[in-house]
Amino acid sequence: MASLMSSFSSDDLCHHEVLIQENNPFVRTLTLNRPRQLNALSLEMLSRLSELFLALEHDAKVKLVILKGNGKAFCAGGDAVVLARHLYNGDWRFGTKTTEESYKLLYLIATYSKPQVSVLDGVCLGRGAAISISCRFRIATENSIFSVPEVALGGFPDVSASYFLSRLPGFFGEYVALTGAQLDGPEMLACGLATHFVPSTKLVLLEEALASKVASSTNNISSQDLPFYISAIINDYSIRPAVNRKGSDIHKMDVIQKCFSKGSVEEILSALEKEAADKNLQDPINGDLWLSSTIQSLQKASPTSLKLCLRSIREGRCQGLGECLAREYRKAYHAIRGKISSDFRNGCTSVFLKKDKIEKWEPCKLELITDQMVDQYFSKLGDDENLEELKLLAKSN
Repeated sequence: MASLMSSFSSDDLCHHEVLIQENNPFVRTLTLNRPRQLNALSLEMLSRLSELFLALEHDAKVKLVILKGNGKAFCAGGDAVVLARHLYNGDWRFGTKTTEESYKLLYLIATYSKPQVSVLDGVCLGRGAAISISCRFRIATENSIFSVPEVALGGFPDVSASYFLSRLPGFFGEYVALTGAQLDGPEMLACGLATHFVPSTKLVLLEEALASKVASSTNNISSQDLPFYISAIINDYSIRPAVNRKGSDIHKMDVIQKCFSKGSVEEILSALEKEAADKNLQDPINGDLWLSSTIQSLQKASPTSLKLCLRSIREGRCQGLGECLAREYRKAYHAIRGKISSDFRNGCTSVFLKKDKIEKWEPCKLELITDQMVDQYFSKLGDDENLEELKLLAKSN
């Protein structure tokens, strides 16, 4: 630990929520450092990460950036407790500010000119999951837990979720987003959320190998070939574990394809209920626990969130990253502002401040949510509250 801390610059002591380690002149490791909060992203962390990624991209010597978390989590998403407190006090602008910073950071990482490796050794939720997925290489371990649980809070997966979830196999992205399902490391690898699986006991060795081998290759590996070289290094420490978890979602792909390919949330729920009824006829005692759990997840979630989420992912299938971010930013603004529906504000304050169950969604039923209501979330931002459309950093690379 002493040798590790000695490599942190004194400047980082003033920015203790994000630590920067100079492995050597060619490799940098950025560590999210709020372990008690499961490395939830504060506004200061978002700003600091953007600052560091920009500086490292402009540093000609740096060839690789590694992103990881301190403690038992990679990142539990945005700091929902702080956000809930601001929303409860009527300060919705804090929510739009953190949202804007999150989107700009993700776009910076997703369009980065240098390879990055995210080490997902632990919890990886919500916006933390989105940030990690934007990295070129994504390493899962036996400790990884991935989820985008926002619909249960009255929100929806954002910060590029409609882009990367819509590109998972078949309609698995719809399933993950609408149910908030948790995936482990082998499942993340199987569906493409992770590019590699490395046992956690080998992570230190892997990081050392990346640092030494990237440094020794700077004179004989071109920038175009460097990602392939890095992938080969990671492969030396990787395994392909079988998906053995009982009742794994990966083993339910046929039902997911059949049900979550439907055109509306109501049709998806109806298809699942029909599947469950058929299973109950075959096995009246046990039925199908996976189907029952999936149906319950949908029934407990905010109906508005479910409809927004499905439409967003469907539109994301044929849109680029910038288009997805612009659309998601509009939705996030309307959800935070709370004029169309207060589900997000009520969900956040109930769960994170009052520590209580969410009493009731409004509207409380899918059939009460009209297409016109959904359309409002996707409408361009005008002069309302002097808020502008999302402006992403123009990249020259």
